[in-house]
Amino acid sequence: MPKSQTPGAVLQSYIDEYQINPFSLSKSIKVAYQSVTNILKGKARITVHMALRLSQYFGNSPKYWLDIQSASEIDELSSDKKFTSIIKSIPKASKGAKPGKNKTTTLAEKRKKAAKVPGAKGARGSKAKGKTAKTKRSKAKRAGRAAKK
Repeated sequence: MPKSQTPGAVLQSYIDEYQINPFSLSKSIKVAYQSVTNILKGKARITVHMALRLSQYFGNSPKYWLDIQSASEIDELSSDKKFTSIIKSIPKASKGAKPGKNKTTTLAEKRKKAAKVPGAKGARGSKAKGKTAKTKRSKAKRAGRAAKK
């Protein structure tokens, strides 16, 4: 895969083509001189704000500048061996599958499972047959208080 040009190199080619210097560019697009020189040196990235300014000045689209920035970052991360090993360990998604599970559970299976659990809400949100543990504890407390009186 060929390496893409850095945003700084592309900006430098535009500066050369239009025969301007970084200082006059910074004044024209109303940013600090350091912002332009940092992009040229590779110390700063092209942000959306900067892409809008450069596209207005040079007559191209903001997407052009952001695509250059993205391609450069992808190339940089692709050459990082630790990061690429992490990326390779991520499994591919399959429709309907949940992470870490091989079998998907259908809604009907979930409802059937919920109906078997005492105190769980059933298919329509009502409680399953039988008393919940909380209700039983509350009744036991009331019964205990009544016995003490």
